[in-house]
Amino acid sequence: MRPRDPTRNGGDDTDAGAQSRRQAAFRFGLSAESRAAALLIAKGYRIAARRFRSPVGEIDIVARRGRLLVFIEVKARENVDDAAWSLTPRQQARIVAGAEAWLAANPDDAACYIRFDVVLVAPRSIPKHIQNAFDASR
Repeated sequence: MRPRDPTRNGGDDTDAGAQSRRQAAFRFGLSAESRAAALLIAKGYRIAARRFRSPVGEIDIVARRGRLLVFIEVKARENVDDAAWSLTPRQQARIVAGAEAWLAANPDDAACYIRFDVVLVAPRSIPKHIQNAFDASR
């Protein structure tokens, strides 16, 4: 294995390089969430919240359609297959915990039907909405 060349830009570990990659990933994620929200609106959902944060978890999108309340995770990767495989059981648990925090903060929503969906986003492709991607009992 060759030692890392600190003068190379590709894959450097400098603060500026790491910060630049984080900013690019953040922008990519925001763009994916916007594309996912547009798809959901086109399908008749009303966006209740984006990037809902709690101490126990974050929900990318909270949406409603009638008495259905949907907690949606947006996964963005270079291709849809990679996005589909990127939702881990640990992330699912954090999403469920975030949903519980939402319901605690919005007690009227406890009467709604609850569902956990995923929207897969990749460049140059239409986002794919997977309904009931997982359930809270796992």
